[in-house]
Amino acid sequence: MALNQASFAHDIPGLLTRPINSTTRRIFVAATRQNDGKTTTSLGLFGALLSLGHNVSYIKPVAQRIVEVENGVEVDEDTFLLNSIYDVKIPIAAMSPVAVDSQFTRRYLDDPTELAPHIADTICRAFDRAAYEKDIIIVEGSGHAGVGSVFNASNADNAKMLNSKVVIVASGGIGKPVDEIAMNKALFDSRGVECAGVILNKIVPEKMNEIRKYASAALERLGVPLLGLLPHEQSLSSPNLSQIVQEIGGHWLVPLVKGKSQRAANIIVGAMSAQHIFDYIRENTVIIAPGDREDLLFALIAAAGTADIPKITGIILTNGQTPPPRILSMLSQIGVPVVATERECFETTRRINRMIVKTQPGDSDKVSTIESLIRTNVDLDRLLASI
Repeated sequence: MALNQASFAHDIPGLLTRPINSTTRRIFVAATRQNDGKTTTSLGLFGALLSLGHNVSYIKPVAQRIVEVENGVEVDEDTFLLNSIYDVKIPIAAMSPVAVDSQFTRRYLDDPTELAPHIADTICRAFDRAAYEKDIIIVEGSGHAGVGSVFNASNADNAKMLNSKVVIVASGGIGKPVDEIAMNKALFDSRGVECAGVILNKIVPEKMNEIRKYASAALERLGVPLLGLLPHEQSLSSPNLSQIVQEIGGHWLVPLVKGKSQRAANIIVGAMSAQHIFDYIRENTVIIAPGDREDLLFALIAAAGTADIPKITGIILTNGQTPPPRILSMLSQIGVPVVATERECFETTRRINRMIVKTQPGDSDKVSTIESLIRTNVDLDRLLASI
């Protein structure tokens, strides 16, 4: 575990069990489970509040997915992402004070009395630094309310320590998300943390009105307002070609063209005849095919000016087979990236379809979409009035 304290510690004697800052408004963003959209919501709230003229800051007290930044400092990857996009202009260590590695829980349980006070102290000092001279600070949790309980730094514990209200993010629906919200709210309630509201994410657009009606009624019984519903946005769950290359263990045969979209919104397997593949090509299509399908590649090359070839994000050639250099040269000339993998078609397709797509620092198109979703679909006035 890294306690990222040295670069932002204030000259205050003793250990802090509560932050000194009591003026900066704060909101703790939690989720009912992993991959519900907590980071997406935090990013969107940060950008939306910034666009409204607020001086916004951010902190993620406990990091579980760690990346190493300058001078060997270990921080949460979500913190690195947000800072890469918005350049928060505070020490990144103050935005990610506690980095938990795979052995931390064991070290903590071996001697909890030694580590517990320092965890709280580091989080409080980091919060004070991150919140200094800011209007609002977004505190991003690490999953559901109970994550971190094993070392007495759960999301509920940290929200209480930071004197913050909580917004709970859950996946779209009625019964299951409300049940999960009730369980999470119970733990926050037990710590005396007030729930400012709920945001339901990834709603099928055709069901927005129905879910708003019934989820609002169900949440009202729990005493929690529904702050907003975010419709499912295909582009946010579509990987880019670079992410796909990493997932399938591929390598570039024809590199990316600068400025061309990498987004893979449509995946098709080139199992059909060459003449029929154009019936399946849509915007931002990735084609997966065995590397010996020269007929298919020639058809794409020949139709470059008439078959919307610019819509093709890239071609993935499988089975460890690669076409002759002259074909790769022609694909390069028409601006189609080509990737090769040793995996066969089925396994390649399966891996891509099962990817959990996270927003990356270079996903500027996603960031603008996320900000727009929050501004359009979340009652920011009600949220701000509650904190």
